[in-house]
Amino acid sequence: MTISTNKLFLTICILFSFYYSNSQDKKIHRKSEFYISWGYNKEWYTNSTVKINQPTLGNKYQFVNVKGHDHPGWDEGLFTKDLTIPQYNYRLGYFFNNKKNIGVEINFDHTKFIITNGQTAKIKGNLNNRYVDSSLNFSEDNGFFYYLNNGANFLLFNITKRWQWTQSKNIKIDLLAKAGVGPVIPHVENSFFGKRNDRGFQFGGWNTGVESALRATFFNHVYAEFSGKLDYARYSHLKIYEGRAKQELKTAEIILSLGYTFKQGGYYRKKK
Repeated sequence: MTISTNKLFLTICILFSFYYSNSQDKKIHRKSEFYISWGYNKEWYTNSTVKINQPTLGNKYQFVNVKGHDHPGWDEGLFTKDLTIPQYNYRLGYFFNNKKNIGVEINFDHTKFIITNGQTAKIKGNLNNRYVDSSLNFSEDNGFFYYLNNGANFLLFNITKRWQWTQSKNIKIDLLAKAGVGPVIPHVENSFFGKRNDRGFQFGGWNTGVESALRATFFNHVYAEFSGKLDYARYSHLKIYEGRAKQELKTAEIILSLGYTFKQGGYYRKKK
């Protein structure tokens, strides 16, 4: 599945949600509620340019249009490792007691980004105070690697909107749309020309994203949620040896979560 296919899928989901917001006759007025969830995710990235600045070394160059991939972890055996090692996500949210079903949400995705090992990468700019425009083999054997493998880590503060699709006695199905902005908290580990950085977590820029979700709630409390997300992240001041790096990531993501809803002041009541 290519990233363009994911964009099409996510766009359809979002348009479908807005269609229901205008077309259905809502028969239920929900009271306020708090929810939490935990789940796992999968990402696809567009190619990215990584810009390197090492003033003391006379380096200011970039790796142009390099390929990167995620590292799901859960596909290698979910219950064979700690829950926080695979690419995970959590949500903390609150829907207000109003007829518009508007809410707020803390939205965190532990995503991973790795520049694909062994690719031919174009390098352009100043290297040792000399201009270069060439290609090299970006591989660990040659002293090159670039990991956001302990997290590219998207944190968003979302505004959420919910539309009831259908319900029965014990099951309610909702469509949700979410949009927000927030910081990225990457764990940076890299090596360029055999020079490694001091790896670690840092605040490294900002991101913004939109998400469309289908949520099925059972017996008023337990729910499963499947969602698709598009995220744009702008990383800056990333730690490298004797300098900093920056890049942009455009991401398509799918997420499967299990959550619990805490009703506030009662359950559901019909509008008058």
